[in-house]
Amino acid sequence: MALVRACLVALGLASAAGLLLLVRPHRASGAVPPRSQAQAVERGRALFDRFCASCHGSGGLGTSQGPPLLGVGAAAVDFMLSTGRMPLAVATQQPTVQRQTARFSRAEIDALVAYVTSLYPGGPPVPRVHPERGDLVRGNRLFTSNCAPCHSAAAVGDAVGGGAVAPSLRQSTATQIAEAVRVGPGVMPRFGPEALDQHDLDSLVRYLLALRTLPNPGGLGLGFVGPVAEGFVAWIAGLGLIVLAIRWIGTTT
Repeated sequence: MALVRACLVALGLASAAGLLLLVRPHRASGAVPPRSQAQAVERGRALFDRFCASCHGSGGLGTSQGPPLLGVGAAAVDFMLSTGRMPLAVATQQPTVQRQTARFSRAEIDALVAYVTSLYPGGPPVPRVHPERGDLVRGNRLFTSNCAPCHSAAAVGDAVGGGAVAPSLRQSTATQIAEAVRVGPGVMPRFGPEALDQHDLDSLVRYLLALRTLPNPGGLGLGFVGPVAEGFVAWIAGLGLIVLAIRWIGTTT
């Protein structure tokens, strides 16, 4: 009898536990808990007040030394911080087009993104990119027609006129490439989803990542600076060998 009673109690407890699981609110996978989000925003506020407000103003409203951050979007903030283009060492300095060492950790960047986007929602979000889903051939066509004229065929960067420079893409991460496409930093045009859809974006990123590992059947890459510079090096090397040969002949005859 005692054994039956114990079984009934265990069955009742199991049923109650199952009922609690059914009625407990479900949180979507990957969703940030409200408390964690609030903590990230608060941490971002402290970092922003210390490192960013002197140029962008309290609350990101802008000053004479820096533009407002109204609706710039998470992608723009993440791109500028993760590539080390912000914050500036000197308030009067102009943002460099070349990437620098990021001054913030990944957690600090996430906190700053959370704070800025909490003030002014809108703008492009940090894009999700899946290079493995892209098409290399399509990525090559998209890069050749839209990007190579400025960034060069080898994606090592080039001057675009008017003192502007398109930076090298050799060190950019997949996310940073996608962010630049959606944001259009500097003089670069912005390509929204209506211009380049998700498959186009995945294909472009896949091609740029593959470009770094492609074999070089022509020999030494010489920085992929182009046939003119490579030909000049060949001429210098060839002339040097000719001079050495002439001197050797002159000393042995």
